[in-house]
Amino acid sequence: MSACGDLLEDIEDMVTSTDLTPEERFGSRKNVIPRVRKKQKEPETSDNQNNAQCDSVIPGTQSIYVKTWGCSHNNSDGEYMAGQLAAYGYRITDTPSAADLWLLNSCTVKNPAEDHFRNTITRAQKDDKKVVVAGCVPQGQPRSKYLKGLSVIGVQQIDRVVEVVEETLKGHSVRLFGQKKDHGKKLGGAKLDLPKIRKNPLIEIIAINTGCLNQCTYCKTKHARGELGSYPPDEIVSRARQSFEEGVVEIWLTSEDTGAYGKDIGVTLPELLWRLVEVIPEGCMLRVGMTNPPYILEHLEEMAKILSHPRVYAFLHVPVQAASDSVLMDMRREYCLADFKQVINFLKERVPAVTIATDVICGFPTETAEDFEETLQLVEEYKFPSLFINQFFPRPGTPAAKMQRVPPQEVKRRTKAISELFQSYRPYDHKVGEIQNVLVTEESHDKKFYVAHNKFYDQVLVPKDEKLLGKMVTVEITSTGKHYLMGRLLSDQVTKVAIATPLPKGTVSGVQENLQEADSTTVTAQTPLSWCQHQLSRVAPVSMPLWMQVAAFVLVLAVVLDFCRILYRVSTKF
Repeated sequence: MSACGDLLEDIEDMVTSTDLTPEERFGSRKNVIPRVRKKQKEPETSDNQNNAQCDSVIPGTQSIYVKTWGCSHNNSDGEYMAGQLAAYGYRITDTPSAADLWLLNSCTVKNPAEDHFRNTITRAQKDDKKVVVAGCVPQGQPRSKYLKGLSVIGVQQIDRVVEVVEETLKGHSVRLFGQKKDHGKKLGGAKLDLPKIRKNPLIEIIAINTGCLNQCTYCKTKHARGELGSYPPDEIVSRARQSFEEGVVEIWLTSEDTGAYGKDIGVTLPELLWRLVEVIPEGCMLRVGMTNPPYILEHLEEMAKILSHPRVYAFLHVPVQAASDSVLMDMRREYCLADFKQVINFLKERVPAVTIATDVICGFPTETAEDFEETLQLVEEYKFPSLFINQFFPRPGTPAAKMQRVPPQEVKRRTKAISELFQSYRPYDHKVGEIQNVLVTEESHDKKFYVAHNKFYDQVLVPKDEKLLGKMVTVEITSTGKHYLMGRLLSDQVTKVAIATPLPKGTVSGVQENLQEADSTTVTAQTPLSWCQHQLSRVAPVSMPLWMQVAAFVLVLAVVLDFCRILYRVSTKF
């Protein structure tokens, strides 16, 4: 017996004569009328309309604001991204409020730079702007909370900026990281022949490699740029040659460590520099970027010869960071003070009046008061004309961030002490009365003068005369300041001229092969929008409204397609 009553022998015993038959059960369904469920309409609000995603975006109808922080390598990346966007059809604007999207290219070296970057993101979101972030901050710390939901471009993926911007404008979030590799070996990054909009049409910044070989305990940039990846010499020389053909008069070589260039591909920095010297036109100059002491030590003899060349600035940026060997060891700088002095003394002996710029960090966690005194003595001994003074900042994820910090007030005291020492001497007073050839490249910050540089890369202020821009002129030094020399033009005649007229500011570089025939002094990109407008003008008068031109173009296109369809059907019958 079961709990439910008598035991059933078979499942069919559950059916009795009083139950409905199958015909009766299903036959009643013809009288059932389904009810239509009404969809609830969501109230249309301005927020919903603003957040609606677009199916497509027509290039050339949006404006992009590009903002870059940090080093010359970052600035070059920003110029490349702006160039690609402009070449594709987007309008690049310097007015943030007028832009549909902000492209923010960040720097991770110091806390203040990242703070400014973060605050700019907040402002963009408050202003309801689309945001794409790039540079070393998102590459080095992609899980940061304030980057959540934002589109990101990795430092080696800048050649795909158009795709990321397009998707972001549609309302999507894209995170694009990854390294450029060839047969498993890291490359320098995106190609050097990409379109670019130079901030200064007279200056080309070429990144010769990315990453470095060091493991400095305070450095966050290594987390972003990674190990060394060098560009082949042919690509660098080709980019330099193209730049000169576009009116550039000054080339900056940049990277996280130019001295380490080529160690991953079997070439050396001097080999590259000698090849570049061959293509530098008369009246143009080359500036070599920052190099750490361990690698430049290997090439001192050749570097002295290169820096003495008339078309290469006798200028080198060699960071020391600290003059204490114990602090340098804790920083993992891979050199001692004697190595740094050997570089400086050798170059000063072989290249008279050479300019050496350097960096110091005040308040590294293991720096004692005695260690700091050694740094002061070094500055007093060499009286560097260019000295970059930095306070220590604990960057997330670095070994130094876990060390016991020097009290903030002591860090400020040391920073003030070395700043006062730097301000106490005037490195240029002995040059008053000298006759110098200077290359004029930019406008001064106060807009009152043009800025030129002499052979030693000293900043020389000259009269603001547009015909001087991009020219090598002869001046007499009449006075000096802490950071500049004042030059009086000796002749109205320009002594040397670049080989080509510079591109107008804001013009896209590197896309000449894709252009329609242009004026000999002006180069403009053939964008998708301009191509469409050109086609429209062939079927509709330019004076017609744009929507009528589009309608006419679509009508003509439909007729052509219909005619092709008829031809296809006729051909298939035979």
